[in-house]
Order: sequence, then structure tokens, then C-alpha cells
Amino acid sequence: MRFAIIGTGGVGGPVGMALAEAGHDVTFVARGAHLAAMQANGLRMTGTREVHIDPVQATDDTTTVGPVDAVLFTVKSFGLDAAAEALPPLLKPETPVIALQNGVDAEERLGRIIDPAHVMGGVAEISAAIAEPGVIRRVSEYTRIRFGELDGRTSARGEAVREAFDGTWVEAIFTTEIEKALWNKYVLLAATSGMTAATRGTFGQIRSDPDIRAMLEAAVAEVVAVGRAKGVALAPDAVKATMEWIGKLPEGGRASMAVDLERGNPLELPWLSGTVVRLGKQLGVPTPVHSVICTILKLQQDGKGYI
Repeated sequence: MRFAIIGTGGVGGPVGMALAEAGHDVTFVARGAHLAAMQANGLRMTGTREVHIDPVQATDDTTTVGPVDAVLFTVKSFGLDAAAEALPPLLKPETPVIALQNGVDAEERLGRIIDPAHVMGGVAEISAAIAEPGVIRRVSEYTRIRFGELDGRTSARGEAVREAFDGTWVEAIFTTEIEKALWNKYVLLAATSGMTAATRGTFGQIRSDPDIRAMLEAAVAEVVAVGRAKGVALAPDAVKATMEWIGKLPEGGRASMAVDLERGNPLELPWLSGTVVRLGKQLGVPTPVHSVICTILKLQQDGKGYI
């Protein structure tokens, strides 16, 4: 199959490399120093698995790629609108654009820019990041993506993408319950992103200090309450199950938004805690913890880093 990977970072890099290793025609869309390094020396992954694709098909101009069979759309939430404008040259009538952003509104946002019939929901579960231009560092063997049609149907295009990952080191699941999968991740991510960024702490620290843990659990409960008010069928024990997952996260790890904060990068705050607050207001659900998180991080939201 022909794939285009929009955003060659901690998600798009490893997932696209797995497809390229399996013999698929993969073009990575990137920019700046990262793109220049890829064009000069290929794309390398280090850490729990060593992979080097050289030469690599990489560009910043989608008009040079032509229509593909599937697009994996993996840019950060704050870059979605600009990146989506480059999608039309890649699209055939049935080309799926699988949104692999953090949060729960990327699909809706994409559907305002391209024909929503192209859009599929997606969830990425991977621990990796750009270590330096042209190099992705992967820190966990666990790599899974789940994706599905937004109306819950099965489709030939979804099955084709799933089959493309057969035999690779990425577990790919084509699900008919993508909304539930998106929200289950969102509950975990909104809480851990907000709390590790606001406290500048690690997963181990925010779950072991009694006062911070109580705030963390309240943050989880707020997202669950908002999801249920929106009609999402979250499990009765969703709060408990999420806290158990947080208990399994690496002791010294932090959510990607905390890493972005430290590096002075823009934050996905509006699409994580910000969306919890926005939906809470719409649905009449109190969200005091996420409101505090948004206030604490507001001055760093656009990439100003620590003050």
C-alpha cells in the first residue's frame, strides 16, 4: 500500500518505519532540520528497537507525493489546521485519513477542513519522541494503534490498513468502538498531562504524594464525568481502572505535554484540560481541577517555557 505520514515525530516516525520495513511505499511529511536530516542520512530509530531507513522518502510538499491509499495524520493538536490544508493532493475518493492526535476533537476539526468521509478516528499508544533531527528515540517496546470508522461500521479500507501492519512490530486494531477507545485514552492523558505539567513532577511523584494523588484522581474523575454526560459508554469502574493504569506508568516518566513545557514548545493544553473545561461548561459538569491546570499553564501555552 501507499502511505503518507503527516508528522514524523514520536508517533508517525516509528509507525511509518514499521510500514516501510514491511515493504510498503511510505512517504514521510516533515519540515525544517528534521526533514533535512532525513533527506541527508535517512530516518533512524533508537532505544528499544534499532531501525534505520536510508534512503527515506521524505518531503514537505504533498503535491509531489500524489494520491495514496491511506494517510496517518500524526501532527500535534496545535498544528492540525495548518497540516490539514496539505491533505487534498494525497486523497483518492476512498483514502482514509486516520487522526492520531491527543484529545477527542481532532476528527471533528479535520472534518471541517476536508470531506469528513475521509476521516477515521485513531488512538496511538507509544512512548517515543524526536531525540535529534533525523532520530526518533523509542523508550518502550509497547506500540499499538487503534482506529475505526466514526460511525462504528466495518470497512474494506480499514481492514486493508490493519492488514498492512501484519508481521510488523506495531499492533494495529481496527475497531468498531473508536469513540470509546478515544475517551479511555483521553481520561488517562488529560489527567496525567495536566498534572505532570502543572507540578513539573514525574508519574511516580504525582501518584505517590498523598495530596497530589488526590488531585490526580479528582482530575481523572472529572474527565469521566464529562464523558458520561456526553453519552460515552465509559465503564462503571473507569476512575479506578485509570488510576491502576497510572500506577503502571514508568516511575520517572512524564506526559508529553510536560516535556513540551520544559523544552519551551507550544502545549496541547487547549485540547486536553482545556477541552475538559469547555465540555464541562456545555454539559453542566464541574471541572475545578482542570480549570486550575488551565490557569496555571496559560502563560506557557504558546511555547514560552518556564518563567
